[in-house]
Amino acid sequence: MPHKRSAYKELRKAKNRHFKNISLSSELNTLTKKFEKLVADKKSAEAKEFLKKLISKIDKAASKGILHKNAASRRAGRLTKMVLSTSKT
Repeated sequence: MPHKRSAYKELRKAKNRHFKNISLSSELNTLTKKFEKLVADKKSAEAKEFLKKLISKIDKAASKGILHKNAASRRAGRLTKMVLSTSKT
């Protein structure tokens, strides 16, 4: 355990950040699963609308440092590719 008051405060701050990060990454996973279900059900119009919201969330997570910017870009690209493949068929 920390000895100084400032170290206790940093510990509390780290704990709060940890919970915020976990909740945002969990939300991203949930939204991604919903999106994949839309794509699997071949609802391309709804999926395109949902994709805009999802990419916005992914970019926000990247800007906050929860996801690496390249990982966010890769996810967004793969999701976009999924939508395009459903609209072709």
